[in-house]
Amino acid sequence: MSFDFRGTVVVVTGGAGDIARAFSARAAAAGAILALVDRRADPLQAAVDALPGVGHTAHLCDLTDEAAVRSLVDEIAQLHDRIDVLVNNVGMTSSERFDQRSVDSIRQEIEVNLLSPLVLTRLAVPLLHRSVDARVATTVSLGGIFPLGETPIYTASKFGLRGAMLSISLDLRARGITAGSVLPSATDTRMLRQEAIDGGNSLQFQDKPQPPDAVAKALVSLLDRPRLEVYPRRSESVLVRVAMLFPNALPRLMTLFRRRGERGMATYLRHLENAGHIVRRDGAPELVEPR
Repeated sequence: MSFDFRGTVVVVTGGAGDIARAFSARAAAAGAILALVDRRADPLQAAVDALPGVGHTAHLCDLTDEAAVRSLVDEIAQLHDRIDVLVNNVGMTSSERFDQRSVDSIRQEIEVNLLSPLVLTRLAVPLLHRSVDARVATTVSLGGIFPLGETPIYTASKFGLRGAMLSISLDLRARGITAGSVLPSATDTRMLRQEAIDGGNSLQFQDKPQPPDAVAKALVSLLDRPRLEVYPRRSESVLVRVAMLFPNALPRLMTLFRRRGERGMATYLRHLENAGHIVRRDGAPELVEPR
């Protein structure tokens, strides 16, 4: 059966991001009322304004600030009295190598990627209980299965998030809340574009990055047919899961993956430049922000 979005209250974090906007557009077109959450005011309002339908709201919130998250939940309770679908989509990464990163940046990435979805989900439980069919959908990553050598903190956060959401899914189902996760591979978002410019994790570019709408479709599929995990590109998920059966072979496998990935990242950067998404200033690539 298809999930019936009509009249549902759907809360989406990272609401100004590409994946969130693609999913929110689908949900709004199907009749949902969206509450988009982000810390960037102008992109957030633009995302809300672009949605079809009426009643959608923008909520500025730093999800690493517990007091702010509690206020966010109170706002949504006052506006809607419930949450039918919570989509944990916020995320970040850094191309700084582990031996060069500050301790504060490590803590921040763990806070954003791992702790903030857990805290928001926990604080949202009372509002989810007011729904007749409560759902939680979390965007994780294939980096939650396969270690990404250049971005170990991102990997740590996604390994932890995947495990936590699997456990939460098993726990909450007995309490009337259905939860699951989507594990995408590289997706053509602003975050990935910046990472490519910064010389980030080449392992992500084994294949051409998928469009954000592919992940949005997977999120909708997760609501249509609840499962613990969904993979937008099943073939890639099979490859990484098989590779993890032999963890001691990873140093040799990484060499093969990295060579292909470096070629893929170079191709991706050329595509971005040809499409006008990046420009070169003094020879260095720079991301062009959308107007």
